[in-house]
Amino acid sequence: MPVQVETSNKRQVIDITELIENRLPDGSGLVNIFVKHTTCSVTTADLDPGTDEDFLDFLKAITPNVKWRHPHDPAHAPDHLLASLIGPDVSVPYAGKKLQLGTWQRVILVELNGPKTRQLEISFLSA
Repeated sequence: MPVQVETSNKRQVIDITELIENRLPDGSGLVNIFVKHTTCSVTTADLDPGTDEDFLDFLKAITPNVKWRHPHDPAHAPDHLLASLIGPDVSVPYAGKKLQLGTWQRVILVELNGPKTRQLEISFLSA
């Protein structure tokens, strides 16, 4: 099931939990959320106020200041590397039209090279 997410900043954390829950089928199973880009990621995180900015600050802090060799835009290399580290997908169990997340967990899209329109593929494995 294709879904689009619009981002508005160069680097941004977007809570997509409700977007996913609104598309869950009846019953229970496993949902996989996959982002179809190399400069964007999907994962889970705690989204207490300010933790989205902490997450982005952390990503910036672990990015070394080196001479990148990315052929079309060397400054763009960290966006690809961070996306690879975080990963393009996450799988979460669901039941009763609710994701079975931990108390503080949310499903997030991590934009690393926005603003852009991002394409997600959502697939389901029924129990």
